[in-house]
Amino acid sequence: MTHGDIVKVAGPLVVARGLTNPQMYELVRVGEASLFGEIIELRGDLASIQVYEETSGIGPGEPVVQTGTSLTVELGPGLITSIYDGIQRPLDALLLQYGDFIPRGVSLPALPRDKAWHFHPLVREGDAVEEGDLLGFVDETTAVTHRIMMPKGRAGTVTAIAEGNYTIDQGIATVRDASGKEEAVTMLQKWPVRTSRPFARRLPPETPLVTGQRVIDALFPVAKGGTACVPGPFGSGKTVIQHQLAKWSDADIIVYVGCGERGNEMTDVLQEFPRLKDPKTGEVLMNRTVLIANTSNMPVAAREASVFTGITIAEYFRDMGYSVALMADSTSRWAEAMREISGRLEEMPGEEGYPAYLASRIASFYERAGRVMSLGSPPREGSLSVIGAVSPPGGDLSEPVVQSTLRAVKVFWALDSRLAYARHFPAIDWLQSYSLYPDSLAGYYSQNLGERWIPQIQEARTVLQKEAELQELVRLVGVDALSSVDRLTLEWAKSIREDFLQQSAFSDTDSYTSLGKQLRMLDAIMLFAHLAQEATAQGVPLDRVLSLPIRVDIARSKAIDESSMKGFDTLEASIRAGFADLLKESVDVEEYRE
Repeated sequence: MTHGDIVKVAGPLVVARGLTNPQMYELVRVGEASLFGEIIELRGDLASIQVYEETSGIGPGEPVVQTGTSLTVELGPGLITSIYDGIQRPLDALLLQYGDFIPRGVSLPALPRDKAWHFHPLVREGDAVEEGDLLGFVDETTAVTHRIMMPKGRAGTVTAIAEGNYTIDQGIATVRDASGKEEAVTMLQKWPVRTSRPFARRLPPETPLVTGQRVIDALFPVAKGGTACVPGPFGSGKTVIQHQLAKWSDADIIVYVGCGERGNEMTDVLQEFPRLKDPKTGEVLMNRTVLIANTSNMPVAAREASVFTGITIAEYFRDMGYSVALMADSTSRWAEAMREISGRLEEMPGEEGYPAYLASRIASFYERAGRVMSLGSPPREGSLSVIGAVSPPGGDLSEPVVQSTLRAVKVFWALDSRLAYARHFPAIDWLQSYSLYPDSLAGYYSQNLGERWIPQIQEARTVLQKEAELQELVRLVGVDALSSVDRLTLEWAKSIREDFLQQSAFSDTDSYTSLGKQLRMLDAIMLFAHLAQEATAQGVPLDRVLSLPIRVDIARSKAIDESSMKGFDTLEASIRAGFADLLKESVDVEEYRE
C-alpha cells in the first residue's frame, strides 16, 4: 500500500501530501489511529480528505495509507435485520465486541463471514448466464427471499453448482467465461456507494405506494418508484410520518436512514422496529428492514456517506425485483454537513453558505429512485421509492435545501406547525402540498377502485379550497353573516378534515386505512353533504340538518374494521333514512301550518 503524510487537520478535514496517483473518492486510512477517510479534493500534490471519525489527537506528519478503492458496501445475505452506521459498520456486532462506545479506527465486516446460508440453485450445469441473472436464492428471513444474482461484468457457462450450506465468501457456483477461464461465484458482492446500479430500462410510475395514511393516499399520493419530501418545522411530525410509512407502506423492503437525527429518535426506531408486528407478514417488522443510524453526535462527514450507503443497499434489493421504500431523516443534516466540509475546503459559498453544488448533489440522490426492469433473467420488475424529510430552520420553506429538494422530487408534503399544535395529525397542509403523480395513477384507480375515486377526491379538494376562501370572509364578518349554502360548505370541509384527513397513529383501527376503506369513508361524507344540500334547497333549516345524530356515526366510521365493509352499507342506509325522516317531518310541519 502507498501512503503520504498529513500536513493539515481542520476538524473532519485532513490535508495530505505525497500520495501516489490519488483518485477522487478513494478510501484512505488516516493517522496512527487508522481512521476511515475519503478523498474529496485534489489540488496539485495536496489531497483533501473528509474523515468519517473524530480527528482529535491526529496531527501533521502522521501517515495516510491509500486503499486503492472507493467507499463500497457489502451486498449479500445478512443485510436484512442489520443495523449499520453511515459507512456500513455493523453496530450490533461492534456493541458485542467493544461495548456502548466504538473505538476509533475499528472495523468489522458488514456481513457475517461465519454464518452459513442454505443456497437453492435456480440454474443447472451447462446453462449460460450473464450479469444480473438469478443463480439461486436464500431464505434470509421469514419475510424476505434473498435472490443471488450474477455480479457485474461476469458472464459465461455454469460448470458447477449445487444446493447446500455456504458462507457468503464461499463459491456457490463455478462459471467459465468466453476465454475458457473458470472462476467461482460467491454470494458476496461489493458496490461503490456513489455509483448507481445499472438496470435494463426504466418504467413509468403507474402504481401507487399505498401508505395507509388517508391524507397521503387520497390527496397527495406517491407512486412506487417515486420521490417525495416532507419539510416541516420542529415538532410538526416529520419523523412520525416516516415511521408510519416504514410500518404501513406496501413496500417489500424498508431501508431507514437516520441521517444526523437526535439520538433519542433513533433509539425509538431501534427499540420499536424489532418489537413491531408487521401487518404484511405477521412477523416483526425488522424481518424486512435495514437500519442505518448516523446520529447528530457522530462525525458530520459520515452523514453524506449514510444516505448513499442506504440507497445503494436499496438499489440492490430493487434489482432482485422487490418494491423498496427508503426513508431518509433528515437530508437537512446531510446538507449542513456538506456546508461544513465546503467551508473547510475554502470553496466559494452559495446561498446561506451552502456549497454551489448543493442542488446537484441532492438531485443525484433522488434521481436514483425509480421503477425499473432489472438486468438479467428471468425478467424482474423492481421499484425504489425515496421519501426524504427536510428540517428547514424555523420552518422556512424558502430556504435552499427545501427549494433544491422540490426541484428534484414530485411529491411535496408540507407540514404545518399550527395543525400539529391543534393535535391534527398527520399535520400535512392540504393547501400547500401537492403531488404530480395522480394523472399517472388514474388507470390504477379506475381499475382497482372503480370510477368513483377520482371524482370524490376532486370534489374533496374543491371543498377544502372553498373553505379557505370562506374563512377569509368569516374573519371579516363572522360565520352568522354567511348564507346557509356557505355554512354547509364549512361544515362539509370540517367533516373532511376531522373525519377523514385526521388520523391517529396509536389506534389499531385508525393507524392504517386501505384504499377501499378510504373510498367508503369519503362516500359516506359526500352522501351526507349532497343530501344536506338537497334538504336545505327544499327549505329544511340548516340547524336541523347539522343536528342529525348520524353525523356522530360518520365520525366514528374510522373504527369500522378493515375485514368487513358491511358497516359502511349500514352507515349509508342510516344516512338516507335520517334524511328521509327529516324531509317527512318537514313536510308534516308545512301541512300542519297550512
